[in-house]
Order: sequence, then C-alpha cells, then structure tokens
Amino acid sequence: MIRRDALLLGFSAALALSVPAWALDRALTAEEQQLIADINAHNSQIRTMVGRFLQIDTDGGRTEGTFFLERPDKIAFRYAPPSREEIVSVGRGFYVLNRRDETYYAYPQDTIPLRQFLGNNIDLLNANVVGVTTADGYMTITVIDETVAGTVQVSLIFDTDTKDLAQWSLVEPSGAELTFSLYDVEKGVQIPRAFFSIPATYKAIEQ
Repeated sequence: MIRRDALLLGFSAALALSVPAWALDRALTAEEQQLIADINAHNSQIRTMVGRFLQIDTDGGRTEGTFFLERPDKIAFRYAPPSREEIVSVGRGFYVLNRRDETYYAYPQDTIPLRQFLGNNIDLLNANVVGVTTADGYMTITVIDETVAGTVQVSLIFDTDTKDLAQWSLVEPSGAELTFSLYDVEKGVQIPRAFFSIPATYKAIEQ
C-alpha cells in the first residue's frame, strides 16, 4: 500500500515554520548554526529539482517513484507501476490522483505545511528542532511538530558538503516509521507545466 499519508505528514512535520513547542536540550554551536543557515540558503535557492525517490516502511516494504519540484508552490510525486497514484500540489492544496480511475481527492493546503517548504525561503532554525547531530559527512536535524493526524517526529539528513537533502525518516503518530531517500537528483531542469496540473477529465471523490 502506498504510504501517501506518511509522505505528506513527513513534509508537514519536517518543514512547518511554526512557533516551537519543543526545544533542544542544549544550545547549538556556532558551527551548527552556520551549517543550518547554509542549508536553508542553499535549498531556498533551488528553483527546480527532479529525481527519483525510494520509500521504505516499517515492514521493509519498498516503493519507488519520481518527483518534480518547482518553487514556489509546485511539487509532484509519481509512484512507479504497479501503482497508478500521484501526489500533486499547485499551491491551492495537495491532490492525490489515481491515473487508472482518473479520480482525485484533496488535502486542504492550510492543513499540510509543505507549502512553506515550497515557498521562496526555508528556515529550519525556526522549526521545532529537538535534535542536531553531525557525523560521517551528514547533518541530521530532528524536528517534532503537531499535524492534523497527531505528533510526528522527522529526522532530515543533509549532505554537509553539498547541503542537499539526502534522506528523511519519520515516526508517525501510530509509531510506524518511514524512510524516504532521494537519488539521481537534477537541479535547474525545465519541467512541463502539465506535471503540476489535474487533467480536466479527472473526477473529485470524497476521502
């Protein structure tokens, strides 16, 4: 089963720019603050990005697909066959499309804070950061936040050299875990406008 809800929750918790309800149990070092600031600036400058993703769930289930991102406010996740599902955001909400049935349903934009990651600026220093570690060329930033489904914990892993997001792992309110990895990423790619749209023939359905 596609963990589309977990994918949306992961973005929601990891990249919501809300007033912190939790805090680190120590002060960030000057080096950590600078690296996080560099990560913010680097990722905010990425206007388009495409690549592949791999999801691994608690039971070891693996799901692959392709993603497309264009700032501001556009992202699409296309799951590989046999799935026919796709997640699309065009700034008004998040839509889960079924390409086989030509149907879709929506998540309201104001309940999924991914819109802030898709905006022009990213500021993880003002997220609900509860853990920061650096090892083996990667920085892990762990955040906790409240979502529409409950409390979610996400660990984002950035390459300290490139400042790129390489992976995130999340713990859902149910306790289930999900790991989401990016690879074969290209930046500055022209993306067809149709990738961020819902075909006129698709019908809306209730969740």
